[in-house]
Amino acid sequence: MQRRHFLRQALHTTAAAAALGIPGVHLHAATAVASTGAPKFLFVFLRGGMDAASLLVPTSSSFYYEVRPEIAIAKPSADLASALPLSADWGLHPALRESLYPLYQQGELAFVPFSGTDDLSRSHFETQDSIELGQLHNGSIQYGSGFLNRLAAQLQGPKPAAPMAFTDQLPIAMQGGLRVPNTSLRNLSKPSVDTRQSSIIAAMYKGTGLEGTVQSGFAVRDQVMREMSAEMDAASRGAITAKGFELEARRIARLMREQYALGFVDVGGWDTHVAQGGATGYLASRLDELGQGLAAFSQEMGSAWRNTVVVVMSEFGRTFRQNGNRGTDHGHGSVMWVLGGAVRGKQVVGEQVQMTAATLFQNRDYAVLNEYRSVLGGIFQRQWGLSDSQLKTIFPGFKGARDWGLV
Repeated sequence: MQRRHFLRQALHTTAAAAALGIPGVHLHAATAVASTGAPKFLFVFLRGGMDAASLLVPTSSSFYYEVRPEIAIAKPSADLASALPLSADWGLHPALRESLYPLYQQGELAFVPFSGTDDLSRSHFETQDSIELGQLHNGSIQYGSGFLNRLAAQLQGPKPAAPMAFTDQLPIAMQGGLRVPNTSLRNLSKPSVDTRQSSIIAAMYKGTGLEGTVQSGFAVRDQVMREMSAEMDAASRGAITAKGFELEARRIARLMREQYALGFVDVGGWDTHVAQGGATGYLASRLDELGQGLAAFSQEMGSAWRNTVVVVMSEFGRTFRQNGNRGTDHGHGSVMWVLGGAVRGKQVVGEQVQMTAATLFQNRDYAVLNEYRSVLGGIFQRQWGLSDSQLKTIFPGFKGARDWGLV
């Protein structure tokens, strides 16, 4: 049986896989295989509320430098610690000089500032859930139905788009009517259940209602381990670094470039109330690590990068003013990063305002002028040619897609 034929088989429940002791693979459900030339989409969710004003620096705002005396990123200059120039109004954090700035310069990276959700709770969990559900915040919420699951359901057909969550638990964004598998690629180890034990377990469930679940679960487990075997065998002999997100991103790319069309991964550690830092420090290190991972993902995708769009976003931004601990607190508006070989980059797009004291939302945050669902809707429309009706199934109650020419 060919490799891709394995994944056409139905998968199944997290509970079933866990009960069977299948390490590293937690199978929630069934999926199909993507065509290698088909559009691909990866959603990278930064949990913790990333500080948008440090990533995308409003260099033309004197107010920014006034209210962030210790953590602001300097205007572009010859100093390597200064912002990287993007436009007359915006600069990029210098930690991304070697990783993502080249993608911006070659037209494969764009930003949408003043983006986010209408959820004003400023609660990490509530806002994360709200975004992953993708439903009208003040409407009738259908829990257990995430926007990426609904997107995947719209892309089933003769050439179905296969979804996969690269997480320990199936995220809300991937939950719903369509069965979606999930597996974390952060820490891989060889299976605690070997081939002989797998056969015994499969025999135990033969003829029961879980027979298909067990067989498919082991098939996907074996598939992931085969994909990663070269990396494991390489050990330290020139193998990729095990540090941080880069290794995980390369693993994700290897699975997505031939098999999966829709992916989800989350990256934590963005809640910077204390000692956030500026051009260097805690946040700069996190951005550096993320940037290296995203750049590695683009490299590892190979020719499939041409058909790929990656969207990075956080549940909210942070307060525009620094706090008394040289950090920032929970805010509202944020920034979406859009990168990929299919992206029309080298631009900062969307509704924008000059940052002054008068334009602060509730005298503390970036406003949300570009609702994230409308931005994603415009991208999905470009990638898959989805109709307005299909988009409203994915994002019920939203006002419609805004095509900012990102794809």
